[in-house]
Amino acid sequence: MTHPLTDRSSLTRFAWLSVAAAVATIGLKTAAYLLTGSVGLLSDALESGVNLVGALMALSMLTIAARPADESHAYGHSKAEYFSSGVEGTLILIAAGSIAFAAIKRLLTPQPLEQVGLGLAVSVAASLINLGVALVLLRAAKENDSITLEANARHLMTDVWTSAGVLVGVGLVVVTGWLQLDPIVALVVAANIVWSGFHIVRESVKGLMDSALPPKELAIIQEVLESHQENGIEFHALRTRQSGARRFVSVHVLVPGDWTVQQGHILVEQIENEIRAGLANVAVFTHLEPLDDPLSWADVSLDRPHPTTDQPA
Repeated sequence: MTHPLTDRSSLTRFAWLSVAAAVATIGLKTAAYLLTGSVGLLSDALESGVNLVGALMALSMLTIAARPADESHAYGHSKAEYFSSGVEGTLILIAAGSIAFAAIKRLLTPQPLEQVGLGLAVSVAASLINLGVALVLLRAAKENDSITLEANARHLMTDVWTSAGVLVGVGLVVVTGWLQLDPIVALVVAANIVWSGFHIVRESVKGLMDSALPPKELAIIQEVLESHQENGIEFHALRTRQSGARRFVSVHVLVPGDWTVQQGHILVEQIENEIRAGLANVAVFTHLEPLDDPLSWADVSLDRPHPTTDQPA
């Protein structure tokens, strides 16, 4: 169940959990480097620093998104989540590119594996930490409709997928002795990570571009509107968008011209309540118009034509 927007400030605790996981994995991998002198483990520790940057970005954007609407931001601050998810998605794509680059280099010039025992142990331990945190974040993201938490979880999962690929690749090398299998598995992992990063970036761009609500949610709105059309009521200029967890719906409601203001007010209040009952965290705006006035049909498009001389301004 999606929580009301009044509880959004509590989501920062999940970002702090991600920060703690990043710090823990950095410490784990750094300690392993100091013990072994393995450059690979040092590189792995530096890559975990990227997770820390992503977690801090998520923390800052969730803090901003939780702020209430004010005079300068009348529609709230929830769109800030898209900046965090866009950065996280980009970091995921960069990680996939780094993995692919290293894998291709190793595929062209195969080298024997080094520090396999300790390296794998550290990698698995760090991945188990990230896996646990990622699962918590994914559940919280679904419950709270937060693209920031989802993106941060997907970012942590890239480390999990990478370690899983390492385990499979090393295992295949040990069994077959064919060194090229390790980079081949890495390329498969990179391809999977690219899809995850692309999905996050695409959803972030859609949010920043004020894309309409998903078809499933639009169907809920249409069902509400159609239930009132049986009574001679018409609708047009339906516009929707999503800003983080908040949804916005606006629609023009056309009623008989001889209705009183009170009759129209009762109707639009009923329509707004029915839409709010079907969608979580939605702000509904209705505009009442008379059916028999030609001007009521002149504002269907977003950019209304300028009035002519024979029309009231």
